[in-house]
Amino acid sequence: MAGLAGPSLGTGEDGGGDGHRTVYLFDRREKESELGDRALQIAEHSDYAGFRASVCQTLGISPEEKFVITTTSRKEITCDNFAFALAELIDNSLSATARNVGIRKIQIKLLFDETQGKPAVAVIDNGRGMTSKQLNNWAVYRLSKFTRQGDFESDHSGYVRPVPVPRSLNSDISYFGVGGKQAVFFVGQSARMISKPAGSQDVHELVLSKEDFEKKEKNKEAIYSGYIRNRKPSDSVHITNDDERFLHNLIIEEKEKDSFTAVVITGVQPEHIQYLKNYFHLWTRQLAHIYHYYIHGPKGNEVRMSKEVGPFSNIDIEISMFEKGKAPKIVNLRDIQDDMQTLYVNKAADSFEFKAHVEGDGVVEGIIRYHPFLYDKETYPDDPCFPSKLKDEDDDDDCFILEKAARGKRPIFECFWNGRLIPYTSVEDFDWCTPPKKRGLAPIECYNRISGALFTNDKFQVSTNKLTFMDLELKLKDKNTLFTRILNGQEQRMKIDREFALWLKDCHEKYDKQIKFTLFKGIITRPDLPSKKQGPWATYSAIEWDGKMYKAGQLVKTIKTLPLFYGSIVRFFLYGDHDGEVYATGGEVQIAMEPQALYDEIKTVPIAKLDRTVAEKTVKKYVEDEMARLPDRLSVTWPEGDELLPNEIRPAGTPIGALRIEILNKKGEAMQKLPGTSHGGSKKLLVELKVILHTSSGNKEIISHISQHGGKWPYWFKKMENIQKLGNYTLKLQVVLNESNADTYAGRPLPSKAIKFSVKEGKPEKFSFGLLDHPFRVGVPFNIPLEFQDEFGHTSQLVTDIQPVLEASGLSLHYEEITKGPNCVIRGVTAKGSVNSCQGKNFNLKVILPGLKEDSQILKMRLLPGPPRRLKVKPDSEILVIENGTAFPFQVEVLDESDNLTAQPKLIVHCKFSGAPNLPVYTVDCSSSGTSILTGSAIQVQNIKKDQTLKARIEIPSCKDVTPVEKTIKLLPSSHVARLQIFSVEGQKAIQIKHQDEVNWVAGDIMHNLIFQMYDEGEREINITSTLAEKIKVNWTPEINKEHLLQGLLPDVQVPTSIKDMRYCQVSFQDDHVSLESAFTVRPLPDEPKHLKCELKGGKTVQMGQELLGEIVIIITDQYGNQIPAFSPNSLSALSIAGVGLDSSNLKTTFQESTQSISVRGIRFIPGPPGNKDLCFTWREFSDFIRVQLISGPPAKLLLIDWPELKESIPVINGRELQNPLTVQLCDQWDNPAPVPQVKISLIKPNNLKLMPSNQQHKTDEKGRANLGVFTVLAPRGEHIMQIKAVYNKCTIEGPTIKLMILPDPEKPIRLNVKYDRDASFLAGGVFTDFMITVISEDDSIIKNINPARISMKMWKLSNSGNRPPANAETFSCNKIKDNDKEEGCFYFRDKAIPNKVGTYCIQFGFMMDKANTLNSEQVIIEVLPNQPVKLVPENQPATPAVSNVRSVLSRTLVRDLCLNVTDEYSNHTGLDLVGTVIATIKGSNEEDNDTPLFIGKVRTLEFPFVNGSAEITSLVLAENSPGRDSTEYFIVFEPRLSRLSRTLEPYILPFMFYNDVKKQQQMAALTKEKDQLSKSIIMYRNLFDASKQLLDEMKCQVEEAKLKEAQLRNELKIHNIDIPAAQQIPHIEALLKKKMSEQEELKKKPRRSCTLPNYTKGSGDVLGKIAHLAQIEDDRAAMVISWHLASDMDCVVTLTTDAARRIYDETQGRQQVLPLDSIYKKNIPDWKRPLPHFRNGKLYFKPIGNPVFARDLLTFPDNVEHCETVFGMLLGDTIILDNLDAANHYRKEVVKNTHCPTLLTRDGDRIRSNGKFGGLQNKAPPMDKLRGMVFGAPVPKQCLIIGEQIELLQQYRSAVCKLGTVNEDLNGQLEYLHTPDMKKKKQELDEQEKNLKIIEQKLGMTPTRKCNDSLRHSTKVEVVDCPIPPKRMRREATRQNRIITKTDV
Repeated sequence: MAGLAGPSLGTGEDGGGDGHRTVYLFDRREKESELGDRALQIAEHSDYAGFRASVCQTLGISPEEKFVITTTSRKEITCDNFAFALAELIDNSLSATARNVGIRKIQIKLLFDETQGKPAVAVIDNGRGMTSKQLNNWAVYRLSKFTRQGDFESDHSGYVRPVPVPRSLNSDISYFGVGGKQAVFFVGQSARMISKPAGSQDVHELVLSKEDFEKKEKNKEAIYSGYIRNRKPSDSVHITNDDERFLHNLIIEEKEKDSFTAVVITGVQPEHIQYLKNYFHLWTRQLAHIYHYYIHGPKGNEVRMSKEVGPFSNIDIEISMFEKGKAPKIVNLRDIQDDMQTLYVNKAADSFEFKAHVEGDGVVEGIIRYHPFLYDKETYPDDPCFPSKLKDEDDDDDCFILEKAARGKRPIFECFWNGRLIPYTSVEDFDWCTPPKKRGLAPIECYNRISGALFTNDKFQVSTNKLTFMDLELKLKDKNTLFTRILNGQEQRMKIDREFALWLKDCHEKYDKQIKFTLFKGIITRPDLPSKKQGPWATYSAIEWDGKMYKAGQLVKTIKTLPLFYGSIVRFFLYGDHDGEVYATGGEVQIAMEPQALYDEIKTVPIAKLDRTVAEKTVKKYVEDEMARLPDRLSVTWPEGDELLPNEIRPAGTPIGALRIEILNKKGEAMQKLPGTSHGGSKKLLVELKVILHTSSGNKEIISHISQHGGKWPYWFKKMENIQKLGNYTLKLQVVLNESNADTYAGRPLPSKAIKFSVKEGKPEKFSFGLLDHPFRVGVPFNIPLEFQDEFGHTSQLVTDIQPVLEASGLSLHYEEITKGPNCVIRGVTAKGSVNSCQGKNFNLKVILPGLKEDSQILKMRLLPGPPRRLKVKPDSEILVIENGTAFPFQVEVLDESDNLTAQPKLIVHCKFSGAPNLPVYTVDCSSSGTSILTGSAIQVQNIKKDQTLKARIEIPSCKDVTPVEKTIKLLPSSHVARLQIFSVEGQKAIQIKHQDEVNWVAGDIMHNLIFQMYDEGEREINITSTLAEKIKVNWTPEINKEHLLQGLLPDVQVPTSIKDMRYCQVSFQDDHVSLESAFTVRPLPDEPKHLKCELKGGKTVQMGQELLGEIVIIITDQYGNQIPAFSPNSLSALSIAGVGLDSSNLKTTFQESTQSISVRGIRFIPGPPGNKDLCFTWREFSDFIRVQLISGPPAKLLLIDWPELKESIPVINGRELQNPLTVQLCDQWDNPAPVPQVKISLIKPNNLKLMPSNQQHKTDEKGRANLGVFTVLAPRGEHIMQIKAVYNKCTIEGPTIKLMILPDPEKPIRLNVKYDRDASFLAGGVFTDFMITVISEDDSIIKNINPARISMKMWKLSNSGNRPPANAETFSCNKIKDNDKEEGCFYFRDKAIPNKVGTYCIQFGFMMDKANTLNSEQVIIEVLPNQPVKLVPENQPATPAVSNVRSVLSRTLVRDLCLNVTDEYSNHTGLDLVGTVIATIKGSNEEDNDTPLFIGKVRTLEFPFVNGSAEITSLVLAENSPGRDSTEYFIVFEPRLSRLSRTLEPYILPFMFYNDVKKQQQMAALTKEKDQLSKSIIMYRNLFDASKQLLDEMKCQVEEAKLKEAQLRNELKIHNIDIPAAQQIPHIEALLKKKMSEQEELKKKPRRSCTLPNYTKGSGDVLGKIAHLAQIEDDRAAMVISWHLASDMDCVVTLTTDAARRIYDETQGRQQVLPLDSIYKKNIPDWKRPLPHFRNGKLYFKPIGNPVFARDLLTFPDNVEHCETVFGMLLGDTIILDNLDAANHYRKEVVKNTHCPTLLTRDGDRIRSNGKFGGLQNKAPPMDKLRGMVFGAPVPKQCLIIGEQIELLQQYRSAVCKLGTVNEDLNGQLEYLHTPDMKKKKQELDEQEKNLKIIEQKLGMTPTRKCNDSLRHSTKVEVVDCPIPPKRMRREATRQNRIITKTDV
């Protein structure tokens, strides 16, 4: 680190013009710190980089090395001290704006937007501006405001020093003529000065640049001369450089300014730009610090105080930064709240102001602020540029860091010159505020909690760049400097050091909270203290003090006590009634003296006497030294040997020697009893010995002895020899107390010693065999494992050498070795000898181990044969003779090394033959018996003509050590069939057909005369016998003539008819010896020409208007279809082609020589209907047909399917769906459907037309159709147009245009209409006027058929939180409609209760549109007024007075400042218009008592005026020596007398006690006060219990109601065969609901009959719709015939009114038929309950056939049932429907005998008119599909409705179960709450208080019952809530409020 002293970097001290400054360097690196200062000369304009290079050169530091340069006040110097440069320019602006009347605005603009030019910095103010002369003077370096030299004219001629102001905030800070220029050229390379003085018409501009200065100096020109441009405001024509484009905007802003100055700096250094961007917050914060008091005024930025308008609130310094692509960053220095001065001001608890007078006129104002220690930390603000925790390695004072924890090493005072911060000068302290050497009035750390500021006038010198003071500290610390304190703005000549110390002490005591008491335990009283200090004391288990935590149980030491206490903390005491954590500076600590075994005492000392410097280990060491006198350890010796060592492993049975024990303390002294004389003989020490065996099931005590000290002999235990069990042991020696046998004393364990040891097995004495590896085989080594035991039967090991002996009868035995250790094994035992069979033989093997007590054991074993060693083969001869084609058997045996027949798995014997190819290999498995017959397939050698010799090798491949056996075989030729030949006989010649020959033959012909011959291996022909003939097979026929075979003839062969089908013919012979075959292939040849054949190559489809893509190939074939080459180029003319619609203009025929065929291309058809087309091809006498499919052409059009006429607008209600789905079809240019898939379809519409669903991609399907779905339309009212388009092959296909007429939705609610008597008054507790609510739709009509449960009314009291209804708003439902409520769709709220409390209330009505959305009305604001006056009550209930008739007025005063108000029955203040009097009269409890007290003036009554609803009684005093009986209760009756009020108001009665004795009166006054408190508490308790009981009763009712509802719904579910289990109800219900909803959804998805006739859009509520949509019919046949019967009416639109019908008529230009219901003569409509005609007078007139029923009874109506019955009653009348025509004729014939017969319809589709006519097309219904969708739809299936009912029931049941659970839970919670200890305690407290009240009333001589009732009657009602809420909620709220009543409350 390098330090700087002397003049700072800003300027030289002498102010000369030499261009250099002297800086003194101090090298504070460790090795160099002893060296002195070094002088460094730096250039005047040197930047930070040059200065750092000079420092490196002076101190010999490498430029790459990192180090810090600071001033002597430890402020770091960097290149980033940019704020101080800008401050110089702000100084100029502050001076320039000092005379401003209004706002003093200073703007700093950082113009870093590259699009506006190169970076620049502009400083602009609205000051007085500069003339051209003043502007030129400004440019001169060091031309201050006082200078007069050369040709320069001062711009401050006649300078007058500003008058003194607080903090010297005179704005006189532009001083030396240096800082501005330095700042400009520190920031950039050039500056443009723009200024306009007040009253001037011109703007002056001057440009300065470093380059220009250097050039003038080089040319020895006048440096400070330049060109000043004069121009008009806002004129920027002279700005032509693109790098300065930003100037245009700045110059434009001049227009509205009267005067200003702008400094525009360009050529900004890149590092400066980066710094300004990256550290924007930092340097703006520094500027806010520098000008803090100019911005915020003399008191600084007091955030906690309200801002006052003053002379300093008009300074506005704004900084803005503009960057490309970013929002401007703008900050006002007034808005910065984290500059250091703001932090100092707002984090200070108190301040100490003073003033210093130095020699001359120098005045320094100062302020010291105190930052207290609060809670758990210092509040002294931390400066990020100077962190307080910086460690100073040079500081040798160990306590310095601790004492300066708050301020750290920062100096106290920052220094301000004329109100502006001088950043590099600070004052450490003054003598009177430095920490004293001895402890003063305040702790030493308080001196480091102060910060301060010094404010000087201009009598003190500062450097020209205003970074440092020259002589401030020297002058201030001069002995002649006088310091005075400022109190309330006045100087107090007192001793400043004393005043400061007292102030600091006061701050410490008031504001510091240094001890934090935590872990609160409770409030106690301390009877050991004087009575005045016994309580209350708060107890705590821990404190935090000075950063250290002290807890209960912690070891501590005291100071300043005699003697010093050592002990552990028990608890802490803090005087006062505290609760929880608290911070305080006093308190006491309770200490338990340690060690407790020696000192059984508890001491209490002040916390301040805790030694904070002592380490806990020191206290612990003291305690340990004290504890050294107690028993500490045991000394154990073994006098007789057999010592037991720790962790020793001993063989079983080894004895443990005798033990001698000594008990030693820590000092090594032996002891037999506890120290001290008070213990007596009862504290003798014994030693207990225990031997414990540790097992898996637990510890087992096997030996236990106790030894005592004999005085002359020590503690002794005898030898132990009975430890034999294996395992882990512990020998435990424990010191215990005599008699009690306790092993602890004073909470500490007595000494003990534990020796852990293990017992292992002894040496081996016997053995047994372990688990052997079976089986045992001859010659195969095996192991014999041995297990050894010691004498106690424990498993042991063999450790000595031993030679075992093995013996067995009939066997030869030997072994390899025997192993020692834990796994003892006799290895490599081998047995050899004869065994009987493969199953082996039993032997007894005796093993002898010499040297053991039991040295032999018998091992019974079974010995099996050994592994194979030899092969034995029979017959024994070496040469064997066989015939070719036969097999040879060998007898083989497998033997072991003892010649025993042996066997083992995978024992396979092989025999391999050699001497000829393809010889067989014989194998046999001998795994089970060891012997077998070895044979295999016959030995077959091909083409053998003579004898041949072969070799046979017999071996076992899996046993390489068994020697193979070889035999020689002589093979003879075979006499069996060996060769087969086939011949074809043509005449007398036989031609041989060789194997695989190919024979050509005419297709379809038969091959005759085929013969065959056979030969043996010796080429001898074999005669065909019957046996041989049976073995001959052919593959071309299943049946063979045996006689022909005996003659050598083969069956005839049928040649295939197709030349492509070649026939494979095979003759085979097979017997036991050989399998022979001979085969040939028959190739067919074509026959004579017979047919013409056409073949289509390519697709069979041809697009309309296009040619067939493929070609048609024509060939000539024979009778079997084989092609014949009959065509030639000359034969094309003979070919003719014909077909319906064939376009022959482009036909092309070509002869294909390579395929001998004719190719036809260019097939095309004339456009027409698509379908199959037949083409006929003719050539000479041959002809053939071919069929192609004609399909539609490429897409060219888009057509709508099943859509109304597009010429007219389609009416649709806003928010509803279109009647039909939008389905489009791609068509070609001839309107044929084009089945082109995946063509994108788009819908073009205006923006204000919204369709839902939206933004969906649609593509055509395989048929070329696209279903866009049914759209919901949302649009403004009126006509809208949309168009469908398609994109095919990058071309757009225009589709149809659809016009939509948007109509308002008559069923969509948009607002609620509220009607009520707006002139009505609303009195508290009364009832509201009637509210009439209607729901208004989009078409302004009233919506009817609304469930009243969806309409609600909410009411709440208005508050400041807003107009939204609170959660506890009271909710009402509407009343039932009365008979006189004729207007349909209106809902009434009648007789709703007005709240009891006066105030402003809000009422809002709501319509629940669905579960999530509610439509609210406008809020109705009402004013609840007070009701009629009822009683006179006090504003605040006074205490019961207790008075006497003595001289003292105070003792005679009954009432003081009593205000009586008139209220209604709900305690609302009323009667403000009443005027009268209130008469006060004193009465006794007995009306006959005349000896009642008198008021002052010896009167019995007093009169008080009553005005504006209240009477003020300031004082009511008894007369001196007034009559009255001692200790008697009297009453003051306040009776109102109001002339305007006809009724009598209830008076207010105030009881009081009268006494003749003043002492007794004072005592009784205290009792009366206590009685009042008890009465108030009892009322609160009773309210709590009453509300709780009421709430409990209501909860029980709710539970019963919920149980009843649940049982009712459960029974309804059982009716539907749904059982709900008792357990897991909710999951079961959810599963059932899911299942039922799925079933319902499936039923709804099933297809059912629907009416496809488009319905008329309901434009208003008066339109019901088309007749076809009003009804539904379930039966298909009935639906068909009724729909046909009403065919002419199905399209008719039914309306409620003629006006609506006329409107539809006009909209459709008369094309739509309409039927208004108000024009129907309803008397002609039949009665729907009328019986069928075959019933007369309720009896069956005749028995009909055909199931007759009225047609109208088959209809169901989804909506508007009453209107629909009118419509269909008129249309159908009494029409009857029957099964068939015969039944109908029979029915009519019977009916007409008595009455008129209506029209009859049959389910078969016939109709008999009412006149009897039937038959003909007019009376026969067509099939359903011919009705073209004009048919009544089918209703939802009944099962779906049933499931819907079940779903509704399940949902209700689920809600009921949930509600039952909730109310049960609430009830249980309430019951638990009532039985809580807290409630029981409250009940006990109530009983106790009532008892106490009774006692007090008896003492007072009052009547308990009446007085208690009076108290209750006159007590003010406890209010729970301010707004009206439902009674149930009110009770719960009251209970909740009452629950929190505590003992303290009452």
